[in-house]
Amino acid sequence: MSHNSFGHLFRVTTFGESHGVGLGCVIDGCPPMLPLTAEEIQLELDRRRPGQSRFTTQRREPDAVKIISGVMVDPQGVQRTTGTPIALMIDNVDQRSKDYGDIWQSYRPGHADYPYDIKYGIRDYRGGGRSSARETAARVAAGAIARKVIPDVVIRAALVQVGPHTIDRDAWDWDEVSRNDFFCPDAKAAALFADYLDEIRKSHSSIGAVIEVVAENVPVGWGAPIYGKLDSDLASAMMSINAVKGVEIGEGFAAACLRGEDNADEMRVGPDGQPHFLSNHAGGVLGGISTGQPVVVRFAVKPTSSILTPRKSVDRYGRETDILTKGRHDPCVGIRAVPVGEAMMACVLADHFLRHRGQVGQSATWPFSPEPNKA
Repeated sequence: MSHNSFGHLFRVTTFGESHGVGLGCVIDGCPPMLPLTAEEIQLELDRRRPGQSRFTTQRREPDAVKIISGVMVDPQGVQRTTGTPIALMIDNVDQRSKDYGDIWQSYRPGHADYPYDIKYGIRDYRGGGRSSARETAARVAAGAIARKVIPDVVIRAALVQVGPHTIDRDAWDWDEVSRNDFFCPDAKAAALFADYLDEIRKSHSSIGAVIEVVAENVPVGWGAPIYGKLDSDLASAMMSINAVKGVEIGEGFAAACLRGEDNADEMRVGPDGQPHFLSNHAGGVLGGISTGQPVVVRFAVKPTSSILTPRKSVDRYGRETDILTKGRHDPCVGIRAVPVGEAMMACVLADHFLRHRGQVGQSATWPFSPEPNKA
């Protein structure tokens, strides 16, 4: 199975399965001399870690990360990157493969079991193997390193919708994201999500969600037409996250309802003498190139496919069957996808920063020159 890597100059390869010995990643292209410790990576992994509330899987994984290569301690006692591949390892310690013993030959509706089996002739029925959301722990670890490459860029994400329930955008408070179990920027919506998910969980079902990721302080000029567009790489990165079924940049699908004069982000010269946009319908990207505005991406996560409610299916021998999935699963996998979305944003932006620096060094300044005199 190939295609386990993403990125160009900042390149990440993940490995491991949900119920294997462990999982991790190898990061190639990280610049040398960046201070980096396992504790810094662990801070991000702890945000994604399972078992922290009744609204996520109760699998107890510490997700303790080990740096295997790519760093050394300098004479001043600071551990820094060396510019060589950085290998990270996270052990699995609480896998319960026996929970899946009854379904090893049956296909879970909504899961990747059937196409995996047809394509490769074998599938990892123990929690889904590579198709499990557990793989995203490696992405979060890589994202922590990517943030080191672009320290001036502020990347934050929030859960903005669970099922049919959405936040009040007028009540958006980034500080609230760390105060509830949902990474939600609206305290009232978080309370509603809690009641709603309790009902979903007790009914042995699951529900989908929408996550919004925002990157601020992204300079003008990152990304390149035609096939290196920043927004297309972001869309690809977010869509690669397990269970994601839709991605939009800026207004996204809502732009189809706007008139041209409403959708266009008008410009004026600000007090600092630089161009300022009066809106951000484009989500910080025009023509595949960053505009200097916040880069805004949203992605939709489907309901968790592994549920205790029986579903109609077939097995690999052509027999019809009804199937329910035991084990410990997220009633809303979108909750823990919030730090994953941040990580993928960080990895893409780090890659585009290095690509931009390699191609043009630095962007031109505006205005280019005084307006020429007219004859």
